[in-house]
Amino acid sequence: VTLVESGGDLVNPGGSLRLSCVASGFSLDSRSIAWFRQAPGKEREGVSCLNSGYGSTRHADSVKGRFTISRDSAKKSVYLQMSKLKPEDTAVYYCGIYPSGRRCDDEFPLREAVEVWGQGTLVTVSW
Repeated sequence: VTLVESGGDLVNPGGSLRLSCVASGFSLDSRSIAWFRQAPGKEREGVSCLNSGYGSTRHADSVKGRFTISRDSAKKSVYLQMSKLKPEDTAVYYCGIYPSGRRCDDEFPLREAVEVWGQGTLVTVSW
């Protein structure tokens, strides 16, 4: 089971960016998957989570209305669409999957419950 993130970049405040997480070794539909981020000197925090199956979502208050999480099972990918970006969104962004049967409603935003992490992709929001 592996996760590989991409799409991080330098973007101006107010701009948009889409991150991708490509999964291998398991079915995306069968696992709840989340995006986390870690800014310099801070703990890793949950950003958005997508439940297995029907795919309901949860978001941290700091990103509600600005970030959207989605998946394309055919491409084995999960996306984080970010808009109205702020300097405080600057961080390394990671995707992570929860164990089979666990749901965002119960686990998110707990990072301790994440079973597998990707390597991360850097997002910098600055002029």
